[in-house]
Amino acid sequence: MPLKDLPADARPREKLLARGPGALSDAELLALLLRTGIKGKGVLQMADELLHLKNDSASGSIDGGFDGISGLLHATADDLKRVKGLGPAKRAELVAVLELARRALAQQLKTKPVFDTPHAVRDYLQLQLGSRPHEIFAVLFLDSQNCLIALEELFRGTLTQTSVYPREVVVRALALNAASVVLAHNHPSGAAQPSRADEALTQTLKAALGLVDVRVLDHFVVTRTQAVSMAEMGLL
Repeated sequence: MPLKDLPADARPREKLLARGPGALSDAELLALLLRTGIKGKGVLQMADELLHLKNDSASGSIDGGFDGISGLLHATADDLKRVKGLGPAKRAELVAVLELARRALAQQLKTKPVFDTPHAVRDYLQLQLGSRPHEIFAVLFLDSQNCLIALEELFRGTLTQTSVYPREVVVRALALNAASVVLAHNHPSGAAQPSRADEALTQTLKAALGLVDVRVLDHFVVTRTQAVSMAEMGLL
């Protein structure tokens, strides 16, 4: 049904203004961004199909579907090009929303100690790494107050492994004058349990960085749905 044919209080924009964004479904929020549908398909139907077509491709989409709001938020501009009805303007708006979310979380982490906002750390890492099709090893470099200096993606691997060079991590920590770091890498398989190799790598990096007085505070294993702390598991 076209939006204009819905009762006024059921239209996403009017509903949001009257009851707040929490009253809207994922599809209704997405429909506000899309604004219009395509011939034969209203914007709400288009939004719902974008969210609920099953994702089983390496790029994060199949026939335009992203398997939920999390998958859509992790989509790239190239992923969105495959979706019928998403022209340059709509693709740009969706990608911009994701980038704004990343920047808002990064700003929060730069102004407050990272462990004062543990959920923000997890959310930030999931936005950065959660749906990557290949393993990415990243480091959050922190100052002496445990505030974020920068997040850098240092190494990229295959679906199952990443070659990480401790010397390069140490060089970047010194260049950024970091006092501590939080390590992070994603598991594209979706399994959040740290592997024995993850544990060994953590200890290797902890020893290498310790030689230059840089502490390893945590190592997160990130998937599309969660970010698991190795420190909380007693693995540091």
